[in-house]
Amino acid sequence: MTRAVAILRLLGRSSEPLGVNAIARTLDLFPSTCLHILRVLVAEELVACDQQSKRYSLDEGILSLARSILRRNSFAALVQAGLNQLSQRYGVAAVGVKVMGLDHMVVVAIAKSEQPLRIHVEIGSRFPALISATGRCLAAFGGFSRNEIENRFRMLRWDRPLSFRAWQAEVEATRRRGYGVDEGSYIDGVTVLAAPITSRDGMSHAVIAVGVSEQIRRVGIAALGRDLKDLAALVSSQLGSA
Repeated sequence: MTRAVAILRLLGRSSEPLGVNAIARTLDLFPSTCLHILRVLVAEELVACDQQSKRYSLDEGILSLARSILRRNSFAALVQAGLNQLSQRYGVAAVGVKVMGLDHMVVVAIAKSEQPLRIHVEIGSRFPALISATGRCLAAFGGFSRNEIENRFRMLRWDRPLSFRAWQAEVEATRRRGYGVDEGSYIDGVTVLAAPITSRDGMSHAVIAVGVSEQIRRVGIAALGRDLKDLAALVSSQLGSA
């Protein structure tokens, strides 16, 4: 079971289909064992095999599992209406993510913009936890030590890299105002705002607004940030009473 999950995670991270030997080598499995597990996953429609290249990728069966999880996900249900309102009001992509510690964040809810220029984000997309505006929120409100954060920060890849000192100053600004802002550092020309969903255990989720920088400056970063922060506070209180 553990090895099957490891294979699914590896295929989910890979940007292209992988062969048996590559999977086995990466996960330190015997090729024969790896092939047996892959055949089971193919039979369950969780993994697809290209018969010509003999390479494997995730199949559509994963989507049905994801949908059933999202239907039971109280956060996704609570946040969706607010995301829809933000997207319509400001013309941004509004996103809800689950934070998986310092490892990564996963998109679990989304309201897409109708603007001609749109940022492509999908349910199930994963991003490094400390990247962009959400990372500033996690550093400010997640309860992690400076050493843990700095070690992970060094591994991040940005379009316009920040020094750790400059980034820490932005983390402090995030702590003061209650939401984070990334103006083109993560993706050049794109501004991201995020507000934390918190509980007694720290930061579990976040709500995010993503748009072309010029467009977001036009609608107003401060106004969008306040609305994002208000939505985060509302959802935090609802999750706490659920």
